[in-house]
Amino acid sequence: MFKNIAFFAFLLISGVVFAQSTAMTSAESKAFVTKISAETKEIKTLQSDFVQTKKMDFLDKNIVTQGRMSLKSPNTLSWKYTKPYQYSIIFKENKIFINDQGKKSSVDAKSKTFEKINKLIVGSSNGKMFSDPEFSVVYMKNSSSNIAKFTPKSAQLLKYIKQIELHFPKNQSTVSQVNMTEASGDTTNIVFKNTKINAPIPASEFSL
Repeated sequence: MFKNIAFFAFLLISGVVFAQSTAMTSAESKAFVTKISAETKEIKTLQSDFVQTKKMDFLDKNIVTQGRMSLKSPNTLSWKYTKPYQYSIIFKENKIFINDQGKKSSVDAKSKTFEKINKLIVGSSNGKMFSDPEFSVVYMKNSSSNIAKFTPKSAQLLKYIKQIELHFPKNQSTVSQVNMTEASGDTTNIVFKNTKINAPIPASEFSL
């Protein structure tokens, strides 16, 4: 169950970074965190289309899916996959609601690993992920983006996730790409596009 949640929730997230990346200096990372944290405090809603590419060692071809991510402050999150299949996962009220092509279920997320993943995703829109005690963070940069690399501290989370990368284009405060490397070595890359900030989101986006 958890591997499915990690796969569909991230999402965070690991593709190849084609631009050469270097470590930020202490001053650069502090300025980056301060800027993103300040700007994302103004975000009440966030909606974006995405393309997700999953690479698994035992498959010859990558799994490519498309969908829409919706977020409403403070902690309601929806991932709806629309192509090539219908799959929805919603985080709200400390629960995870799932609709797998018509088959609905729910999981109690409170005080479990699911909650930590949800918190990191939501935190990427409000800047709070930089101070999450569950992860250590390394800050990188390249010609086009600033990159925050998160490594879980707990042995429990490391059973599933090895590293998560969040990419922030230098001209915006929201994430454009998320890369995740699972403990198994499988990787997930999510690229966001058509991002809308503080636009009205229908309540139906957060229901099954």
